Amino acid sequence: MERRRLGHSGLTVPALSFGAGTFGGKGPLFSAWGRSDAKEAARFVDICLEAGVDLFDTADVYSDGASEEILGEAIKGRRDAVLISTKTGLPTGEGPRDWGASRERLPRAVEGALRRLGTDRIDILQLHAFDAHTPAEEILATLDLLVRQGKVRYAGVSNYPGWALAKAQAIADQRGWPRYVAHQVYYSLVGRAYEWDLMPLGLDQGVGALVWSPLGWGRLTGKIRRGAPLPEGSRLHETAAFAPPVADELLYRVVDALDAVAAETGRSAPQIAINWLLRRPTVASVIIGARNEAQLRDNLGATGWSLTPEQVARLDASSDVVPPYPHTPYRQQDGFARLNPPIV
Repeated sequence: MERRRLGHSGLTVPALSFGAGTFGGKGPLFSAWGRSDAKEAARFVDICLEAGVDLFDTADVYSDGASEEILGEAIKGRRDAVLISTKTGLPTGEGPRDWGASRERLPRAVEGALRRLGTDRIDILQLHAFDAHTPAEEILATLDLLVRQGKVRYAGVSNYPGWALAKAQAIADQRGWPRYVAHQVYYSLVGRAYEWDLMPLGLDQGVGALVWSPLGWGRLTGKIRRGAPLPEGSRLHETAAFAPPVADELLYRVVDALDAVAAETGRSAPQIAINWLLRRPTVASVIIGARNEAQLRDNLGATGWSLTPEQVARLDASSDVVPPYPHTPYRQQDGFARLNPPIV
């Protein structure tokens, strides 16, 4: 398994990582994602480690903490063989102290994650969403303390607006605090908005992308077809309200292109969609999930081979959309484009 440097840090991560959102299966959203118990989770960890995948991602909100607990059980006795990434900041209860990244809450959230994971350290701690209520200086100072205590090794964010991430990096530089080295983002062939602001920011500020939902919330599994109803097993039946919207015509263009490349390569549609992501700038690791062993092994087959430049160009064209202002003129007018050429 190829290893890549995570942003501007000394940490290397595998090109593919495993998302433990399928562990636990509590609640309407996460039960639709998957319901792996400790035994199945341990089997998934075995398969990943055999393939060279040693980064496992979870969050305190996944199945009300059960995902962290099951992951902790699955890695028991082999903590030094794995990297753990978890996230916090989203509401875990109804109380006023049950959400956010304040100095009062963040250390408690980390202690809770450490307890559930059965470990003394978190390799990558990410703020799960932007907290507009807490000053960036307070968040960064608290993270600095957690790093100095040895409870957190590296800090990152998830689902952050570009301006907030850039501001935080500048403050960290001014104060000598640890910078964010990871940004966990939604990015797929049917969701390329990451490229407009966050990818250039990642390149400029040394922030590596950890990509979630690389198959567009299950749309790129190879089971959805133009003119056909959703397949019976699709999780979109239960999670469509949570999923980023995708225009039907865009989806079917991408599916058609995936089908054509699959016929040429003998690879599955998920493997092609993930391989395309692995070629993109700033991508450090693509987080794959699985509800069963067959899905996991298929997703692991996304590495060790390459799409041709012509195949990449077709996938690019099928998934291309006109970006919103102020990016539009840089795409459509030559004078603007010369000032700001596309990132490839």
